[in-house]
Amino acid sequence: MTERVEHRQLFIGGEWADPLGTGTIEVVSPHTEQVIGSVPHASRGDVDRAVAVARRAFDEGPWPRMPLDERIAVVTRIKDAIAVRHEEIARSISSQNGSPYSWSILAQALGPMMVYDAAIQVARAYAYEEHRQGVLGPILVRREPVGVVAAVIPWNVPQFVAAAKLAPALLAGCAVILKPSPEAPLDSYILADIAREAGLPEGVLSLLPADREVSEYLVGHAGVDKVAFTGSVEAGKRVMEVAARNLTRLTLELGGKSAAVVLPDADLEAAVAGIVPAAWMNNGQACVAQTRILAPRSRYGEVAEALAAAASALVVGDPLDPATQLGPLVARRQQERSLEYIRIGQEEGAKVLVGGGRPAGLERGWYVEPTLFGDVDNGMRIAREEIFGPVVCLIPYGDEREALGIANDSEFGLSGSVWTADVEHGIDFARQVRTGTFNVNTFSLDMLGPFGGYKNSGIGREFGPEGLGEYLEHKMIHLPGGYGSGAGA
Repeated sequence: MTERVEHRQLFIGGEWADPLGTGTIEVVSPHTEQVIGSVPHASRGDVDRAVAVARRAFDEGPWPRMPLDERIAVVTRIKDAIAVRHEEIARSISSQNGSPYSWSILAQALGPMMVYDAAIQVARAYAYEEHRQGVLGPILVRREPVGVVAAVIPWNVPQFVAAAKLAPALLAGCAVILKPSPEAPLDSYILADIAREAGLPEGVLSLLPADREVSEYLVGHAGVDKVAFTGSVEAGKRVMEVAARNLTRLTLELGGKSAAVVLPDADLEAAVAGIVPAAWMNNGQACVAQTRILAPRSRYGEVAEALAAAASALVVGDPLDPATQLGPLVARRQQERSLEYIRIGQEEGAKVLVGGGRPAGLERGWYVEPTLFGDVDNGMRIAREEIFGPVVCLIPYGDEREALGIANDSEFGLSGSVWTADVEHGIDFARQVRTGTFNVNTFSLDMLGPFGGYKNSGIGREFGPEGLGEYLEHKMIHLPGGYGSGAGA
């Protein structure tokens, strides 16, 4: 039984402060359906306070004016403290959202450390000033911090997504207001402790757990210079609409319906070993999950049999049990959503090859069996809409041209993979798929390259120099003729 955790204060500008409102957020275990913690519900007044201190920190404080090495030292201390407390972070997140603990250790705790490490490497090498010879004379191009950032993060990988936004924003010299999801706010209090001990100056970081209404108020606040949002497509559209009122800069990392394409020459054993964890990762609650598996008709039965056997072998149970590979979904609404899509898929004519309901012996908790649909047509709703649960589609195709067409026939464009004996051919296939990231005979997410989506999967990029650039404004300074050649230099 997880010990109940109660927090009564908010973290505003680096200090613990009593909330202005009286609302609370209760955190419910998806495994036991019992309340395991509570935090204050930030109000609009709390947002105003956080924005005010962030504005002072950015406009007048030392943080954006510090030498880069000093900011790197603070961010390094944050990363090192996460390493010390990684098991505590993993347990906290698994207790809140149902992530299997073994996966949480890697993705929810060690993953953020890799994000901070990569961001530091990028920041050291980044060109913040560049002299150019312009058409009319010499110019100096500068990259300067964008300002106060509102970072709105989801419940599925909260510390990983927080790091994806905090690391480049802090290294760039921005002040940040981090808005955790109401389903998973407890781990943000660990992060607040870490940030305070790392020595962030006053006002640079606030953490405000809140619902959608207060989040919208934050996103639309006139004191915010940039919004960094990760979540659903519909929520992202609303964020964009609200931010547009102030022409607030923004990046959106949204949903996905990614295709894993098995080519006829693929090593099936290796392909299945790579696709299964990529399809059902984090209980299917991952934007990059490979939820459409495309198999050639010439090998369809063979692929279906291998995938069904692998999916059937997944261990479902208590997320804090190290043996568990698939835990409960984060909330009852997510369980009901997945079960409804399973019903829809059957009505549309798809065949349940594995799963299709609640796991036996797990009547309590928001569990759904790992489910594999066969004979799926790409026009079916289960193939077109993001389910965000452990429901995967197996889609047959004829030739490679059809496979490419199916992979691209989606409103999403976030991730994908191809499995083939010919890596060079796989690279050529990858070049033709309209997604922001793609994999050949593997599945990973490298923090030194740009991550983001085409189409409805988002706007902007995270990670790599492209991700750091999202937290910087570009300024051009015109210089007098002859500058740099000796005269007036």
